[in-house]
Amino acid sequence: MEAVSTCYISCGCNRSPHSADWGPNGLICYSTCHSIAIYQPQGYGDGIARVLCTLTGHKNKVNCVAWVRKANPSDDGRDECLVSGSVDTTAIVWRKQRDKYEAIATLKGHTGPINSVAGLTVPSEDGASSTYIVTTSADSQVKVWRKTGEGDYVLLQTLSYGTGFALDVALTVIPKTNLPVLACGCDDQKIRILLQDDQFTKVISLQGHEDWIRAVDFTTDDNGDLLLASAAQDHFIRIWRIAQREAGDEVVRMVKELSIDEEIKMRENTFSFKGTNSPMTFALSLDSVLSGHENWIYSVCWQPPQITEMGYHQPMRLLSASMDKTMILWRPDLDTGVWVEEVRVGEVGGNTLGFYGGVFSPRGDAIIAHGYQGAFHHWSYDKVKKSWKPLVTTSGHFGAVQDLAWDPSDGQYVVSVSLDQTTRLHAPWVRSGQQTSWFEIARPQVHGYDLQCVAVVHKYSLTTGADEKVVRAFEAPRNFIENFCSICGTDLNKELQKEEAKNLPEGASVPALGLSNKAVFTDQKEAPAPKEEEIQAHPNDQYPEVYFQAVNMTEPPTEEHLLQNTLWPEIQKLYGHGYEIFSLACDPQGTVLASACKAAKAEFAAVILYDCKTWTQQCALEGHSLTVTQITFSHSGQFLLTVSRDRTWVVYRRRDKDAPDTEPLFSKMAATDKKSAVHSRIIWSCAWSHDDKYFVTAARDKKVLVWRRPSGAAVDKPVGMIDVGDSATAVDMAPVQLPNDRYVVAVGLENGSIQLYTWNMADNSTSVWKNFAQLNSHHLTIKRLRFRPCLGRAGSPRDDDTNLQLASCSMDHAVRIYDIDLTKI
Repeated sequence: MEAVSTCYISCGCNRSPHSADWGPNGLICYSTCHSIAIYQPQGYGDGIARVLCTLTGHKNKVNCVAWVRKANPSDDGRDECLVSGSVDTTAIVWRKQRDKYEAIATLKGHTGPINSVAGLTVPSEDGASSTYIVTTSADSQVKVWRKTGEGDYVLLQTLSYGTGFALDVALTVIPKTNLPVLACGCDDQKIRILLQDDQFTKVISLQGHEDWIRAVDFTTDDNGDLLLASAAQDHFIRIWRIAQREAGDEVVRMVKELSIDEEIKMRENTFSFKGTNSPMTFALSLDSVLSGHENWIYSVCWQPPQITEMGYHQPMRLLSASMDKTMILWRPDLDTGVWVEEVRVGEVGGNTLGFYGGVFSPRGDAIIAHGYQGAFHHWSYDKVKKSWKPLVTTSGHFGAVQDLAWDPSDGQYVVSVSLDQTTRLHAPWVRSGQQTSWFEIARPQVHGYDLQCVAVVHKYSLTTGADEKVVRAFEAPRNFIENFCSICGTDLNKELQKEEAKNLPEGASVPALGLSNKAVFTDQKEAPAPKEEEIQAHPNDQYPEVYFQAVNMTEPPTEEHLLQNTLWPEIQKLYGHGYEIFSLACDPQGTVLASACKAAKAEFAAVILYDCKTWTQQCALEGHSLTVTQITFSHSGQFLLTVSRDRTWVVYRRRDKDAPDTEPLFSKMAATDKKSAVHSRIIWSCAWSHDDKYFVTAARDKKVLVWRRPSGAAVDKPVGMIDVGDSATAVDMAPVQLPNDRYVVAVGLENGSIQLYTWNMADNSTSVWKNFAQLNSHHLTIKRLRFRPCLGRAGSPRDDDTNLQLASCSMDHAVRIYDIDLTKI
């Protein structure tokens, strides 16, 4: 094990079509912010569902990803390649080398965002192979790239569609040949079929759809005919058959359309292709029209070929995903040959949109979809029960993650907040005899405002601040505590035996058009029906109320349960600020909550303190002239540190126990000003050492300063300085002191990297202990770093004192947890 290893990566899928693909190697690649995540789903590899790594190289949002397929299905696929396309107008080809993925080529030439990619490796007669990459862009061009013998990718051809667009592309080869064929689904309701000679040449256009064509996919049936499935915004799927024919051989095929009962007679269209070899004639016909979706269809995917005793067999099964929140698995009826719906899965209710894509597993026994909330929905076929069941899968934020915090009692979970307007709780899934793995197990808050900060009061209570003037407090319901105990393997049943736990609600629900989570009690399975005169009609019933249903979970919840059944009831709203909440902190004892809001004047920059039992305002602390960017209590709870955009810090001291209650709870003790301030730019973050003797401040001036805790109003010069080389946006100090009186400092930078330092007070020396590799780090600004408040790893035995965990969050939508081996420092 390395000194620092990645324990957990949580990041949502980008909200765009073609942004996930399931490869023959069993791994899923998907786009997340500016990077690509490599995800191992449940049942593959070591069987544990987790994100293995992220690939960074693009400078803007990644729109689409695809594994480079092999034209010969018998290829074992050891040469794993994938291609990604981005808003930055480039495509990158990645290849797995020495157990990690590296960028081997960057394809430049487009002038607009790339919205679809496809890759295919075609064998040749001389034993070599050619790899083709096709990219489509908003610049109305389709570009074809080919890998040369030297390993470089060169631009082979550019197809221009004038003012139109190709929205999806698919590559395959003509059966029993190595002749590549390309299909382009366009916004003019046509599909262009092109065959490759020296270049790709259009041979026919397929018409029939009545709206933009969003997806195309090829397969070859067991008879050797080429099948093309196309899906469009007209809610229909069309299956086209391309068969090789002798010249002049025409047949009449019967096409049955599911939307009507009558038969349609259609004559085959024949077309010829004069390649470098002998001319070939093909017959094209419309095989079927599938009707079943009620909204735009964004993807179609054929089931991959399967190995049988007789060789390779192509199952006739087609998967479609739509914005109507469903995926449909289609297959032809054995008796009539008519394509029918085998199974339909998806979301029920809720206020979200539908699916942007769906893909088959290599074995064909599982399907996965990604949707508007950036989440995956994974279903697997149960051969015993002969039904499809949802599986545990990864999840994560689909917006910038602004803040996170550990459970302050024993560090059993991490809670994060994001600009995607959700609060998510991440915890380890502990199973006997199996490796512990992390998942999102609750979503305490789904809000109507972008969330900016979070503070955990105690194990079952938290507060959040958003782009509103209110701080909201939440308390865990009974159903969460029961499920938390079951999933995390921690004996929490004693918590339910406490007197105060008897009145806990069972869960929470959100009223239509509401922002507050309302408590649901045991005898109140759902909210009472409103009176008829109170019912307000909404267009298309677009804001249905989400009702809570108690669920006993033994494994992490699916996306549907996370949205509906894991909310925490809101117990209090805290007022007092004049602008949007920006920072929150709670003392380690869980008695005092401090909050600050955005401010351009000193009168709005005050920190307000609330009593966590009565939720009443206790006092307001003045000292800054601009927004307070972070608030941190000392571990003893006796000191409060604030840093601000005004480039200064302030330390407040708690009143003595024997002091009268008329004195303020905290009073200003020491502060820097324009003369004594060492930082020359905004101070973004601060943290106390575990013994409260020192604190650190991190600023945009690329400096992290170490200060001795003041004993009076006088401010001494910093006792240590770390030049980190880039704007420092997050900092934290480990809850342990290393041999030789060394402190561990973690620094997060604006470029997304994380650095670990050790600092020794004796000789004021700093040394870089570990620079996180970009493969295992973020790629956009780090917003918060938090060490686990105690030694050991969450979900592991408590006597583990050689390991430490560090949680980080970033504008790249990701939450990460790192394991640090203290013995290797």
